[in-house]
Amino acid sequence: MRTANLSGRLVIVTDDSTAVDVEHASAYRFGSDPQAVYERWSEFRAWVADADLADGRLFNATELGSPAPAPRQVFAIGLNYRAHADESGFDIPDALPPVFTKYVSSISGPVSDVRLPDGGRTDWEVELVAVIGEKAHKVEESDAWLHVAGLTAGQDLSERLTQLSGPAPQFGFGKSFPGFTPMGPYLVTPETLPDPGDLELRCSLNGEEVQKGRTRDLLFSVPALISRLSAVVPLLPGDVVFTGTPAGVGWGREPKRWISDGDLLVSNIEGIGELQQTFHG
Repeated sequence: MRTANLSGRLVIVTDDSTAVDVEHASAYRFGSDPQAVYERWSEFRAWVADADLADGRLFNATELGSPAPAPRQVFAIGLNYRAHADESGFDIPDALPPVFTKYVSSISGPVSDVRLPDGGRTDWEVELVAVIGEKAHKVEESDAWLHVAGLTAGQDLSERLTQLSGPAPQFGFGKSFPGFTPMGPYLVTPETLPDPGDLELRCSLNGEEVQKGRTRDLLFSVPALISRLSAVVPLLPGDVVFTGTPAGVGWGREPKRWISDGDLLVSNIEGIGELQQTFHG
């Protein structure tokens, strides 16, 4: 199953250009709010299994918003691919990778225009994102997929000057400028994918591939992250977890490379879809 946020309304995507409005198809059993459905995720999944999804409408990607537009918590994971930790000059994490947040006001949909911060050094980080569908607290790794509503694609855009300024890093601030958390295009349930633990990620800047990796190379898999995070903090329905980025970011290059005015960043995750961000100075 693929769901999406179509002009602020919850829809089920039946093919790449057709979507069924959930509120109308369910005779108002479920509302139109794409975020609210996670509170009733099991009930929603059961309804979809027998629903008549024939009455859809055409749409295009520019109409889509984030499939989780207003999570209560956003968790972001650092150094979760060995090669990215190496290029960043950090040791491989042991029991728990670095955890930080991206502020909710930075969330946008899959196709967006992003204003570059003045004098900044904005970088790219394509990431697999897990959205929570059932509250998770002290969850065993073996049970963690049961708490995942689905997976989506995300960009952890990062303004490195802000992130690394001062006596201690400002990860949350440096990664939360307006538009710095695009997600989408769809939320894809794990069983829809041939192997939700092994998906290819790609990122290109102006047509040049800058990142390519597979989620099987995560140091901490999606289930491992949910287990470790939920050991400390309850994960709530609709929360999102950015799982980390593979190697190839601008910060890790020599010379370093940053996003510029007019650049087009395209990010893609196998089985999920594509993000497109256009940047303006």
